[in-house]
Amino acid sequence: MPAEMTMLADHPARQLLDFSQKLDINLLDNVVNSMYHDIGSQQRVAQEVLTNLKDHPDAWTRVDTILEFSQNMKTKYYALQILETVIKTRWKILPRNQCEGIKKYVVGLIIKTSSDPANMEKEGVYISKLNMILVQILKQEWPKHWPTFISDIVGASRTSESLCQNNMIILKLLSEEVFDFSSGQMTQVKAKHLKDSMCNEFSQIFQLCQFVMENSQNAPLVHATLETLLRFLNWIPLGYIFETKLISTLVYKFLNVPMFRNVTLKCLTEIAGVSVNQYEEQFVNLFTLTMSQLKQMLPLNTNIRVAYANGKDDEQNFIQNLSLFLCTFLKEHGQLIEKRPNLRETLMEALHYMLLVSEVEETEIFKICLEYWNHLAAELYRESPFSTSSTPLLSDVPPRRHLYLPVLSQVRLLMVSRMAKPEEVLVVENDQGEVVREFMKDTDAINLYKNMRETLVYLTHLDYADTERIMTEKLHNQVNGTEWSWRNLNMLCWAIGSISGAMHEEDEKRFLVTVIKDLLGLCEQKRGKDNKAIIASNIMYIVGQYPRFLRAHWKFLKTVVNKLFEFMHETHDGVQDMACDTFIKIAQKCRRHFVQVQVGEVMPFIDEILNNINTIICDLQPQQVHTFYEAVGYMIGAQTDQAVQELLIEKYMLLPNQVWDSIIQQATKNVDILKDAETVRQLGSILKTNVRACKAVGHPFVVQLGRIYLDMLNVYKCLSENISSAVQSNGEMVTKQPLIRSMRTVKRETLKLISGWVSRSNDPQMVAENFVPPLLEAVLIDYQRNVPAAREPEVLSTMATIVNKLGVHITGEIPMIFDAVFECTLNMINKDFEEFPEHRTHFFYLLQAATSQCFPAFLSIAPAQFKLILDSIIWAFKHTMRNVADTGLQILYTLLQNVSAEEAAAQSFYQTYFCDILQHIFSVVTDTSHTAGLTMHATILAYMFNLVEEGKVSVALSAGSPANNQGHVQEYIANLLKTAFPHLQDAQVKVFVTGLFSLNQDIPAFKEHLRDFLVQIKEFAGEDTSDLFLEERETALRQAQEEKHKLQMSVPGILNPHELPEEMCD
Repeated sequence: MPAEMTMLADHPARQLLDFSQKLDINLLDNVVNSMYHDIGSQQRVAQEVLTNLKDHPDAWTRVDTILEFSQNMKTKYYALQILETVIKTRWKILPRNQCEGIKKYVVGLIIKTSSDPANMEKEGVYISKLNMILVQILKQEWPKHWPTFISDIVGASRTSESLCQNNMIILKLLSEEVFDFSSGQMTQVKAKHLKDSMCNEFSQIFQLCQFVMENSQNAPLVHATLETLLRFLNWIPLGYIFETKLISTLVYKFLNVPMFRNVTLKCLTEIAGVSVNQYEEQFVNLFTLTMSQLKQMLPLNTNIRVAYANGKDDEQNFIQNLSLFLCTFLKEHGQLIEKRPNLRETLMEALHYMLLVSEVEETEIFKICLEYWNHLAAELYRESPFSTSSTPLLSDVPPRRHLYLPVLSQVRLLMVSRMAKPEEVLVVENDQGEVVREFMKDTDAINLYKNMRETLVYLTHLDYADTERIMTEKLHNQVNGTEWSWRNLNMLCWAIGSISGAMHEEDEKRFLVTVIKDLLGLCEQKRGKDNKAIIASNIMYIVGQYPRFLRAHWKFLKTVVNKLFEFMHETHDGVQDMACDTFIKIAQKCRRHFVQVQVGEVMPFIDEILNNINTIICDLQPQQVHTFYEAVGYMIGAQTDQAVQELLIEKYMLLPNQVWDSIIQQATKNVDILKDAETVRQLGSILKTNVRACKAVGHPFVVQLGRIYLDMLNVYKCLSENISSAVQSNGEMVTKQPLIRSMRTVKRETLKLISGWVSRSNDPQMVAENFVPPLLEAVLIDYQRNVPAAREPEVLSTMATIVNKLGVHITGEIPMIFDAVFECTLNMINKDFEEFPEHRTHFFYLLQAATSQCFPAFLSIAPAQFKLILDSIIWAFKHTMRNVADTGLQILYTLLQNVSAEEAAAQSFYQTYFCDILQHIFSVVTDTSHTAGLTMHATILAYMFNLVEEGKVSVALSAGSPANNQGHVQEYIANLLKTAFPHLQDAQVKVFVTGLFSLNQDIPAFKEHLRDFLVQIKEFAGEDTSDLFLEERETALRQAQEEKHKLQMSVPGILNPHELPEEMCD
């Protein structure tokens, strides 16, 4: 930085910052151009000069000169930015005559620029910025210092059409600022006053809009008026919408004009979304008028799917807006139309449009339609869940359902033909350089699938015979080739898989048998590996979706599983993965059936699997083997006889154990074998198998873990030493080498196995006595001794798991764990907020676990160490990494609650740290990069103020007596804030501090109170604080305090006897 400053010191651009000289416009233009077009040091100097100039308190005095004489649009825009900053932050401290001057100047500039239509086109960006600046002025001035603004702007609008067009844009911006974006930008009271002012004066604005809509022939002006009206519709008093000619004007005059149809339809949608009980006739009117216009614009026989595909942007937007209008109106007021027999036909036409639009190949539009179909199907199902049309007598069908029958059949066909993909699997490379598959949880496609699946399930409940008919026909068309394609087959099979459980069991059985038979036939008939693979994966997908059927038909289940084992040898792309994924699904859902002897069998099927395990997995990739082991683990976990289960586990782990034993034997003779790349890779793979097996088997896996435990910890220590000496000889870069990465994989998988088992174990004492001591001995010292780059973050997460699971059983070890990992990790992460992100996250999880599970351990450690812990919690919530900051706040809240329960320790804690913590919390509350944590900040602060108010802090926080704590804390915070924000007025601070106490029982209100304060610290208030409405706010806070007091008085004993009114003491 200093080098740049010296560059600036003798740079000619420097003279722009000298306010004793006349401003050199050409020089400024050059600096602005340099900022946009140069690179390197030239650009840096330009940026610095412009930033310094913008921050200068008198910079705004040069704006008029720049705007008048500069020929460069970018320079003019820069000048407007200076002006905007002054208005937003320093307006209240400018003398009134200067405010009036700026106001007049801006209004004059807008009138001059926008009176000429050609200018409006050419200087669009410049005028937009000017409009925004005027709105910022209005937020400061109107209504108090500019009471006539609305009549001024309405009056001016009648003088020229292009001026009127720009004024519409200003009104639209003002509406957005007040009604849509006011939260966090202005205080609640001020926003309320501005909203009231707009509503009270709206009639003049409405008359202007009406006048333009009825009389103007100027298309851009009418368009701007409709756009402005659209922004008004979500807040104006309803009379303006329903007790005027607005709806009929919109429909008759503008809906069928191509230039206006999109914005008009958006306005009608906004009106359709109004949810009120009155105005029924007007809603019916809105629907019938719009529908009759629509039929002229877009005849009912239009192929909307094709029209959309060939349409221009504007036409495509119209179709999307149409879907929004119909979806909104039918969801809100559909039942209103249903009730009127004379409108049945119109309703059917609207639903026909919805069906046509649903066929458009555009996901966003489909989602809008889907939302309505889902709503309709769910509503019809919930009205009478148990009546389905399995009976041929239509007299049993509820009347509403009857009305929609023909439409719903088409919706079923639509869902079946367009089913989304059920799960996304990504193949990615992880940190260790291994290729792994990841199941994505929340992608757009998966959410679409969930919504479609839910809709189809409701539709199936409403008439499962129809669903079955559609699916069976579509399947026949695959078999006879008329609709055969991979995509069509996939979508059909996803749809079949999605309705599992929605039919009666007997119907499901009949349906499934047909489906599987047809698919197997299709597989026979198609030639080519690709075709067969696609069909095979679909068969696997469907059987995996119907566990109820599999559980009821053992023979079929056995056949399916044997078929999956066959597929595990099929090397065609994706088939083995699919086979393993289906196998694990079935194993989870049917686990018991594999460990029992089934009718007609001589032994449980699990024995057959274990006898042939070698043959089954010989062609699988390592990660597929791991999935297979997890699947078999679920079966073994279902065996309830402990002795039998132990034998199964021994047989199950036989293969990995043989390889493990031979490596351990070799290592006992020659430890250097653990530097051999292939050996280390094998160890990693064996441990991964153990991790997955343990995940499935759970606590009983202890027999296998016990068998390899000590050897595994020795391998851990040995590999650790190898890594450390490699780092010492070759520097930290060596950790990126493949062999070292493999060694670290072994260490990580060891820790994963232990924490995985501990989290599933059910005997905390046994774990604490037998497994924890050797673990701590192997892992902790190693962690402490290692160079930071070689420390495994999993050590911290494993410790966190152990602490969370064992709770009081591990409290005694906390000092030892903290000795080993606390300070050395803290030193890795306390230099900045970015380095070692994994260690950072896990470190705070460990701290969180200890705080919530083993709090007594903190009471016995030395004060210096406790201070270190508290400092690290404060460091956590100052992070910009959201997860770390959230954890930090969570820990602090838990700590405060735990402290208050320990009477002996609490008071000295409060005396030492209470005010300190308040200060640190306020430092993040007032930092805009921490806005996301505001709810938690509010929760903690409210809790702390409550402690003081209820007298829980019985030690004096200042030199006075404890009785004065509340006064002291109020004074402390007031001073803290005045020091940090000297531009605030005393009255502002006083109201804010009062609110911290009177709202401490109501977190949402407390949070909004903080938000209001954040708005105030952004600007200089000056002497005139009238637009903060402090007195009004003070009254509201007094009421809140009284309400709280009343509530407390209603609970006997909650208030201190000295706080009770006299008459209650007799």
